[in-house]
Amino acid sequence: MSDSDSQGWGTATLGVRAGQQRTPEQEHAEPIFTTSSFTYGSAAEAAAKFAETEPGNIYSRFTNPTVRTFEERLAAMEGGEACVGTASGMSAILSTCMALLDGGDHIVASASLFGSTVSLFNNHLSRFGVSTTFVPLADLAAWEAAITPRTRMLFVETPSNPLTELVDLERLAGIAREHGVMLVVDNCFCTPALQRPLALGADLVVHSATKYLDGQGRCVGGAVVGDSERVGKKVRGFLRNAGPCMSPFNAWVFLKGLETLAVRMRAHGENAAALAGWLETHPAVERVYYPGLESHAQHVLAARQQRGFGGIVSFDVVGGRDNAWAVVDATRMLSITANLGDTRTTITHPATTTHGRNTDDQRRAAGIGEGLLRISVGLEDVDDIKNDLARGLQRLE
Repeated sequence: MSDSDSQGWGTATLGVRAGQQRTPEQEHAEPIFTTSSFTYGSAAEAAAKFAETEPGNIYSRFTNPTVRTFEERLAAMEGGEACVGTASGMSAILSTCMALLDGGDHIVASASLFGSTVSLFNNHLSRFGVSTTFVPLADLAAWEAAITPRTRMLFVETPSNPLTELVDLERLAGIAREHGVMLVVDNCFCTPALQRPLALGADLVVHSATKYLDGQGRCVGGAVVGDSERVGKKVRGFLRNAGPCMSPFNAWVFLKGLETLAVRMRAHGENAAALAGWLETHPAVERVYYPGLESHAQHVLAARQQRGFGGIVSFDVVGGRDNAWAVVDATRMLSITANLGDTRTTITHPATTTHGRNTDDQRRAAGIGEGLLRISVGLEDVDDIKNDLARGLQRLE
Protein backbone atom coordinates (compact mmCIF):
# COMPACT_ATOMS: atom_id res chain seq x y z
CA MET A 1 0.00 0.00 0.00
CA SER A 2 1.44 3.38 -0.99
CA ASP A 3 1.12 6.57 1.04
CA SER A 4 -1.22 7.99 -1.59
CA ASP A 5 -3.63 5.10 -1.04
CA SER A 6 -4.28 6.23 2.54
CA GLN A 7 -4.87 9.92 1.79
CA GLY A 8 -8.17 10.99 3.30
CA TRP A 9 -8.70 7.85 5.36
CA GLY A 10 -10.21 8.29 8.82
CA THR A 11 -8.35 7.50 12.03
CA ALA A 12 -10.11 4.16 12.50
CA THR A 13 -9.23 3.04 8.97
CA LEU A 14 -5.61 4.12 9.40
CA GLY A 15 -5.47 2.11 12.62
CA VAL A 16 -6.42 -1.02 10.69
CA ARG A 17 -4.65 -0.50 7.37
CA ALA A 18 -1.79 2.01 7.46
CA GLY A 19 1.88 1.05 7.32
CA GLN A 20 1.69 -2.57 6.21
CA GLN A 21 4.00 -3.65 3.41
CA ARG A 22 3.24 -7.26 2.51
CA THR A 23 6.09 -9.69 1.91
CA PRO A 24 6.20 -12.03 -1.11
CA GLU A 25 4.20 -14.46 1.05
CA GLN A 26 1.17 -12.12 0.66
CA GLU A 27 0.12 -12.45 4.31
CA HIS A 28 -3.09 -10.72 5.37
CA ALA A 29 -1.99 -9.92 8.95
CA GLU A 30 1.37 -8.36 9.73
CA PRO A 31 4.18 -10.85 10.50
CA ILE A 32 6.56 -10.61 13.44
CA PHE A 33 10.18 -10.30 12.32
CA THR A 34 11.95 -11.89 15.28
CA THR A 35 15.48 -11.38 14.04
CA SER A 36 18.34 -9.41 15.49
CA SER A 37 20.09 -8.77 12.18
CA PHE A 38 19.70 -8.89 8.41
CA THR A 39 21.83 -10.31 5.61
CA TYR A 40 23.11 -8.77 2.37
CA GLY A 41 23.76 -10.08 -1.11
CA SER A 42 27.24 -8.58 -1.25
CA ALA A 43 29.80 -6.57 0.66
CA ALA A 44 28.91 -3.54 -1.45
CA GLU A 45 25.24 -3.81 -0.48
CA ALA A 46 26.15 -4.09 3.21
CA ALA A 47 28.38 -1.02 2.96
CA ALA A 48 25.69 1.00 1.19
CA LYS A 49 23.07 0.20 3.82
CA PHE A 50 25.37 0.95 6.72
CA ALA A 51 26.29 4.24 5.03
CA GLU A 52 22.56 4.91 4.50
CA THR A 53 23.11 5.59 0.82
CA GLU A 54 20.76 2.70 0.13
CA PRO A 55 17.59 2.02 2.16
CA GLY A 56 17.20 -1.26 3.99
CA ASN A 57 17.40 -3.08 7.29
CA ILE A 58 20.61 -3.17 9.30
CA TYR A 59 20.03 -4.22 12.90
CA SER A 60 16.81 -4.60 14.89
CA ARG A 61 17.89 -2.09 17.50
CA PHE A 62 16.85 0.61 15.05
CA THR A 63 15.51 -1.04 11.87
CA ASN A 64 12.95 -3.83 12.08
CA PRO A 65 10.03 -4.35 9.69
CA THR A 66 7.45 -5.03 12.44
CA VAL A 67 8.49 -1.97 14.43
CA ARG A 68 8.52 0.08 11.23
CA THR A 69 4.93 -0.95 10.47
CA PHE A 70 3.85 0.20 13.94
CA GLU A 71 5.73 3.47 13.51
CA GLU A 72 4.23 4.23 10.12
CA ARG A 73 0.74 3.36 11.31
CA LEU A 74 0.90 5.56 14.41
CA ALA A 75 2.47 8.42 12.43
CA ALA A 76 -0.41 8.23 9.96
CA MET A 77 -2.99 8.24 12.76
CA GLU A 78 -1.38 11.25 14.47
CA GLY A 79 -0.82 13.11 11.20
CA GLY A 80 2.98 13.16 11.58
CA GLU A 81 5.79 12.66 9.12
CA ALA A 82 7.79 10.24 11.25
CA CYS A 83 7.50 8.05 14.32
CA VAL A 84 10.08 6.28 16.47
CA GLY A 85 8.99 3.33 18.60
CA THR A 86 10.75 3.01 21.96
CA ALA A 87 11.00 0.57 24.85
CA SER A 88 8.56 2.49 27.09
CA GLY A 89 6.71 5.77 27.38
CA MET A 90 9.39 7.15 29.66
CA SER A 91 12.11 6.18 27.18
CA ALA A 92 10.15 8.08 24.53
CA ILE A 93 10.30 11.20 26.68
CA LEU A 94 13.97 10.66 27.55
CA SER A 95 14.89 10.06 23.90
CA THR A 96 13.10 13.24 22.84
CA CYS A 97 14.90 15.34 25.43
CA MET A 98 18.34 13.80 24.87
CA ALA A 99 18.05 14.15 21.10
CA LEU A 100 16.74 17.71 20.99
CA LEU A 101 18.14 19.50 24.06
CA ASP A 102 21.64 20.63 25.06
CA GLY A 103 23.21 21.41 28.40
CA GLY A 104 22.01 24.81 29.59
CA ASP A 105 18.64 24.51 27.87
CA HIS A 106 15.41 25.12 29.73
CA ILE A 107 12.03 23.34 29.74
CA VAL A 108 8.71 24.81 30.79
CA ALA A 109 6.44 21.99 31.89
CA SER A 110 3.04 21.47 33.41
CA ALA A 111 2.97 21.15 37.20
CA SER A 112 0.52 18.27 36.79
CA LEU A 113 2.80 15.91 34.87
CA PHE A 114 2.99 12.19 35.58
CA GLY A 115 5.23 11.60 38.59
CA SER A 116 7.97 9.76 36.69
CA THR A 117 8.20 12.59 34.16
CA VAL A 118 8.67 15.08 36.99
CA SER A 119 11.41 12.89 38.45
CA LEU A 120 13.11 12.56 35.05
CA PHE A 121 13.20 16.34 34.61
CA ASN A 122 14.18 17.21 38.19
CA ASN A 123 16.51 14.37 39.13
CA HIS A 124 18.15 13.27 35.88
CA LEU A 125 18.03 15.90 33.12
CA SER A 126 19.11 18.47 35.70
CA ARG A 127 22.40 16.58 36.10
CA PHE A 128 23.16 17.37 32.46
CA GLY A 129 22.41 21.08 32.86
CA VAL A 130 18.82 21.05 31.60
CA SER A 131 16.56 23.00 33.97
CA THR A 132 12.78 22.88 34.28
CA THR A 133 10.18 25.36 35.45
CA PHE A 134 6.76 23.96 36.34
CA VAL A 135 3.64 26.04 35.78
CA PRO A 136 -0.12 25.51 36.24
CA LEU A 137 -1.37 23.57 33.24
CA ALA A 138 -4.28 25.79 32.21
CA ASP A 139 -2.62 29.16 32.98
CA LEU A 140 -1.42 30.40 29.60
CA ALA A 141 -0.03 33.61 31.11
CA ALA A 142 2.13 31.53 33.45
CA TRP A 143 3.47 29.50 30.51
CA GLU A 144 4.47 32.64 28.64
CA ALA A 145 5.96 34.30 31.72
CA ALA A 146 8.16 31.27 32.42
CA ILE A 147 9.82 31.28 28.99
CA THR A 148 13.41 32.55 29.03
CA PRO A 149 16.03 33.02 26.30
CA ARG A 150 17.25 29.50 27.18
CA THR A 151 13.85 27.83 26.83
CA ARG A 152 13.78 25.22 24.09
CA MET A 153 10.75 23.09 24.97
CA LEU A 154 7.23 23.33 26.40
CA PHE A 155 6.11 19.94 27.71
CA VAL A 156 2.51 19.15 28.55
CA GLU A 157 0.05 16.33 29.22
CA THR A 158 -3.53 17.14 28.32
CA PRO A 159 -5.74 15.86 29.83
CA SER A 160 -3.57 15.62 32.92
CA ASN A 161 -2.97 12.62 35.14
CA PRO A 162 -4.95 12.18 37.34
CA LEU A 163 -7.20 15.28 37.47
CA THR A 164 -8.05 15.42 33.73
CA GLU A 165 -7.23 19.13 33.52
CA LEU A 166 -6.68 20.58 30.04
CA VAL A 167 -4.74 23.32 28.34
CA ASP A 168 -5.85 25.07 25.16
CA LEU A 169 -3.40 23.48 22.74
CA GLU A 170 -3.97 25.92 19.89
CA ARG A 171 -3.22 28.91 22.10
CA LEU A 172 -0.24 27.23 23.77
CA ALA A 173 1.11 26.31 20.35
CA GLY A 174 0.80 29.95 19.35
CA ILE A 175 2.87 30.98 22.37
CA ALA A 176 5.49 28.37 21.49
CA ARG A 177 5.74 29.60 17.89
CA GLU A 178 5.97 33.22 18.99
CA HIS A 179 8.98 32.39 21.17
CA GLY A 180 10.58 29.92 18.79
CA VAL A 181 10.34 26.90 21.09
CA MET A 182 8.95 23.41 20.45
CA LEU A 183 5.71 22.17 22.00
CA VAL A 184 5.72 18.50 23.03
CA VAL A 185 2.40 16.89 24.01
CA ASP A 186 1.94 13.63 25.89
CA ASN A 187 -1.21 12.27 24.23
CA CYS A 188 -1.48 9.17 26.39
CA PHE A 189 -5.00 9.75 27.76
CA CYS A 190 -6.69 10.63 24.47
CA THR A 191 -4.67 8.85 21.78
CA PRO A 192 -5.13 9.95 18.14
CA ALA A 193 -8.63 8.45 18.27
CA LEU A 194 -9.76 11.41 20.41
CA GLN A 195 -7.14 14.15 19.97
CA ARG A 196 -4.50 15.03 17.37
CA PRO A 197 -2.14 17.59 18.92
CA LEU A 198 -0.10 18.06 15.73
CA ALA A 199 -3.20 19.35 13.95
CA LEU A 200 -3.65 21.84 16.80
CA GLY A 201 -0.12 23.22 16.38
CA ALA A 202 2.06 20.97 18.53
CA ASP A 203 5.49 20.00 17.21
CA LEU A 204 5.87 16.52 18.71
CA VAL A 205 3.64 13.93 20.35
CA VAL A 206 4.82 11.28 22.79
CA HIS A 207 2.97 8.14 23.84
CA SER A 208 3.13 5.40 26.39
CA ALA A 209 2.00 2.64 24.06
CA THR A 210 1.64 0.54 27.21
CA LYS A 211 -1.67 2.24 27.88
CA TYR A 212 -4.53 2.64 25.39
CA LEU A 213 -2.52 1.91 22.25
CA ASP A 214 -2.13 -1.66 23.49
CA GLY A 215 -5.39 -1.57 25.39
CA GLN A 216 -5.10 -4.90 27.18
CA GLY A 217 -2.15 -4.43 29.52
CA ARG A 218 0.12 -6.87 27.70
CA CYS A 219 3.33 -5.03 26.75
CA VAL A 220 5.46 -2.01 27.60
CA GLY A 221 6.42 0.46 24.87
CA GLY A 222 6.46 4.09 23.79
CA ALA A 223 6.59 6.31 20.72
CA VAL A 224 7.54 9.78 19.51
CA VAL A 225 5.72 11.30 16.52
CA GLY A 226 6.59 14.47 14.63
CA ASP A 227 8.51 15.78 11.63
CA SER A 228 11.12 13.96 9.58
CA GLU A 229 14.02 16.11 10.83
CA ARG A 230 13.59 16.14 14.60
CA VAL A 231 11.97 12.72 14.97
CA GLY A 232 13.01 10.91 11.80
CA LYS A 233 16.68 11.88 12.10
CA LYS A 234 17.53 13.22 15.55
CA VAL A 235 15.37 11.07 17.84
CA ARG A 236 16.02 8.02 15.68
CA GLY A 237 19.73 8.83 15.78
CA PHE A 238 19.66 8.85 19.57
CA LEU A 239 17.77 5.54 19.58
CA ARG A 240 20.32 4.00 17.24
CA ASN A 241 23.22 4.87 19.50
CA ALA A 242 21.64 4.67 22.96
CA GLY A 243 19.39 1.67 22.31
CA PRO A 244 16.02 2.17 24.12
CA CYS A 245 14.30 0.30 21.30
CA MET A 246 10.93 -1.41 20.93
CA SER A 247 10.92 -5.18 20.54
CA PRO A 248 9.34 -6.65 17.38
CA PHE A 249 6.93 -8.76 19.43
CA ASN A 250 5.71 -5.73 21.39
CA ALA A 251 5.35 -3.76 18.16
CA TRP A 252 3.16 -6.53 16.76
CA VAL A 253 0.98 -6.46 19.90
CA PHE A 254 0.62 -2.68 19.59
CA LEU A 255 -0.35 -3.06 15.93
CA LYS A 256 -3.21 -5.32 17.01
CA GLY A 257 -4.17 -2.68 19.60
CA LEU A 258 -4.25 0.10 17.02
CA GLU A 259 -6.72 -1.90 14.94
CA THR A 260 -9.37 -1.63 17.67
CA LEU A 261 -8.31 1.71 19.17
CA ALA A 262 -11.17 3.82 17.80
CA VAL A 263 -13.95 1.49 18.91
CA ARG A 264 -12.33 0.89 22.30
CA MET A 265 -11.93 4.59 23.03
CA ARG A 266 -15.61 5.17 22.28
CA ALA A 267 -16.58 2.34 24.62
CA HIS A 268 -14.22 3.53 27.37
CA GLY A 269 -15.74 7.00 27.08
CA GLU A 270 -19.32 5.78 27.27
CA ASN A 271 -18.61 3.80 30.44
CA ALA A 272 -16.59 6.64 31.98
CA ALA A 273 -19.36 9.17 31.35
CA ALA A 274 -21.93 6.92 33.02
CA LEU A 275 -19.64 6.26 35.99
CA ALA A 276 -18.73 9.94 36.42
CA GLY A 277 -22.39 10.97 36.44
CA TRP A 278 -23.17 8.35 39.09
CA LEU A 279 -20.21 9.35 41.27
CA GLU A 280 -21.18 13.02 41.08
CA THR A 281 -24.44 12.25 42.90
CA HIS A 282 -22.94 9.98 45.55
CA PRO A 283 -22.95 11.46 49.10
CA ALA A 284 -19.51 9.99 49.92
CA VAL A 285 -17.88 11.78 46.95
CA GLU A 286 -16.77 15.38 47.34
CA ARG A 287 -15.78 16.07 43.74
CA VAL A 288 -15.50 14.28 40.40
CA TYR A 289 -12.91 15.10 37.74
CA TYR A 290 -14.05 14.15 34.24
CA PRO A 291 -14.04 16.43 31.18
CA GLY A 292 -17.33 14.98 29.96
CA LEU A 293 -19.19 16.46 32.93
CA GLU A 294 -20.62 19.94 32.52
CA SER A 295 -19.30 20.66 36.03
CA HIS A 296 -15.73 20.23 34.75
CA ALA A 297 -14.12 23.66 34.50
CA GLN A 298 -12.92 22.97 30.96
CA HIS A 299 -15.80 20.94 29.59
CA VAL A 300 -16.31 23.36 26.68
CA LEU A 301 -12.61 23.27 25.77
CA ALA A 302 -12.60 19.48 25.92
CA ALA A 303 -15.61 19.30 23.60
CA ARG A 304 -13.85 21.58 21.11
CA GLN A 305 -10.33 20.15 21.29
CA GLN A 306 -11.13 16.45 21.63
CA ARG A 307 -13.41 14.01 19.81
CA GLY A 308 -14.42 12.37 23.07
CA PHE A 309 -13.76 12.68 26.79
CA GLY A 310 -11.72 9.55 27.45
CA GLY A 311 -11.82 6.78 30.00
CA ILE A 312 -10.16 8.32 33.09
CA VAL A 313 -12.35 9.39 36.03
CA SER A 314 -10.89 10.70 39.28
CA PHE A 315 -12.75 11.67 42.43
CA ASP A 316 -12.23 12.87 45.99
CA VAL A 317 -13.88 10.88 48.77
CA VAL A 318 -14.77 12.32 52.15
CA GLY A 319 -12.33 11.66 54.96
CA GLY A 320 -8.95 11.63 53.25
CA ARG A 321 -6.49 8.74 52.87
CA ASP A 322 -8.06 6.28 55.30
CA ASN A 323 -11.42 6.40 53.55
CA ALA A 324 -9.84 6.37 50.09
CA TRP A 325 -7.89 3.23 50.97
CA ALA A 326 -11.06 1.69 52.43
CA VAL A 327 -12.82 2.16 49.09
CA VAL A 328 -9.92 0.55 47.25
CA ASP A 329 -9.73 -2.39 49.66
CA ALA A 330 -13.48 -3.03 49.46
CA THR A 331 -13.43 -3.68 45.72
CA ARG A 332 -13.72 -7.26 44.50
CA MET A 333 -13.69 -6.85 40.71
CA LEU A 334 -11.63 -3.72 40.02
CA SER A 335 -7.90 -4.28 39.65
CA ILE A 336 -5.77 -2.46 42.22
CA THR A 337 -2.96 -1.30 39.96
CA ALA A 338 -1.49 1.98 38.79
CA ASN A 339 -1.57 1.02 35.12
CA LEU A 340 -4.33 2.44 32.93
CA GLY A 341 -5.84 2.06 29.48
CA ASP A 342 -6.76 -1.59 29.97
CA THR A 343 -9.98 -3.41 29.07
CA ARG A 344 -10.14 -4.12 32.81
CA THR A 345 -11.11 -1.28 35.14
CA THR A 346 -8.27 -0.27 37.45
CA ILE A 347 -8.21 1.80 40.63
CA THR A 348 -5.31 3.52 42.36
CA HIS A 349 -4.55 6.08 45.07
CA PRO A 350 -2.32 8.59 43.21
CA ALA A 351 -0.82 10.28 46.28
CA THR A 352 0.85 7.02 47.32
CA THR A 353 1.41 5.36 43.92
CA THR A 354 1.81 7.26 40.65
CA HIS A 355 2.75 10.50 42.42
CA GLY A 356 4.14 8.98 45.61
CA ARG A 357 7.72 10.00 44.82
CA ASN A 358 6.73 13.63 44.34
CA THR A 359 7.22 15.99 47.26
CA ASP A 360 4.27 17.20 49.31
CA ASP A 361 4.62 20.61 47.67
CA GLN A 362 4.60 19.09 44.19
CA ARG A 363 1.46 17.09 44.96
CA ARG A 364 -0.25 20.15 46.40
CA ALA A 365 0.70 22.17 43.31
CA ALA A 366 -0.80 19.44 41.14
CA GLY A 367 -3.99 19.33 43.23
CA ILE A 368 -3.47 15.73 44.33
CA GLY A 369 -4.99 15.24 47.76
CA GLU A 370 -5.04 12.25 50.11
CA GLY A 371 -8.69 11.52 49.36
CA LEU A 372 -8.21 11.30 45.59
CA LEU A 373 -8.80 8.06 43.70
CA ARG A 374 -8.26 7.48 39.98
CA ILE A 375 -10.30 5.05 37.94
CA SER A 376 -9.26 3.86 34.50
CA VAL A 377 -12.68 2.78 33.33
CA GLY A 378 -12.60 -0.51 31.45
CA LEU A 379 -14.97 -2.30 29.15
CA GLU A 380 -16.95 -4.32 31.70
CA ASP A 381 -20.66 -3.71 32.20
CA VAL A 382 -20.77 -0.27 33.81
CA ASP A 383 -23.31 -1.40 36.42
CA ASP A 384 -20.79 -3.97 37.65
CA ILE A 385 -18.18 -1.22 37.99
CA LYS A 386 -20.62 0.93 39.97
CA ASN A 387 -21.61 -1.95 42.24
CA ASP A 388 -17.99 -2.78 43.00
CA LEU A 389 -17.23 0.81 43.98
CA ALA A 390 -20.44 1.05 45.98
CA ARG A 391 -19.16 -1.60 48.41
CA GLY A 392 -16.67 0.85 49.84
CA LEU A 393 -18.45 4.14 49.20
CA GLN A 394 -21.61 3.12 51.06
CA ARG A 395 -19.55 2.61 54.22
CA LEU A 396 -18.53 6.29 54.14
CA GLU A 397 -22.04 7.77 53.99
